[in-house]
Amino acid sequence: MRVLLDECVPRPFRRELPGHDVRTIQEMGWDGKKNGELLALMAADGFEALLTVDQNLRFQQNLAASGVAVIVLVAASNRLTDLIPLAPAALVALTSVRAGHVIEVRA
Repeated sequence: MRVLLDECVPRPFRRELPGHDVRTIQEMGWDGKKNGELLALMAADGFEALLTVDQNLRFQQNLAASGVAVIVLVAASNRLTDLIPLAPAALVALTSVRAGHVIEVRA
């Protein structure tokens, strides 16, 4: 699956997602894009899922029409040490999430 890491997710988290083509917003040159524009860019570029810690995204955007899935990592902070324990569940979520849906992954 082609996955984009949101700006709020530490870049090294990509190592926790083997078997997936993981890119960062910075690599794509999409730094500072608003969520609506970002989702449109993702869909146009063939990304299938966004991995984020932004729990409000689902309330701010029409994700059902976005064409991409969203995995929300819910942890004490967005520090890598707090997110790594969520990686196994995130991998499972990536196998089942579908475009337009949101899955929250918690400890």
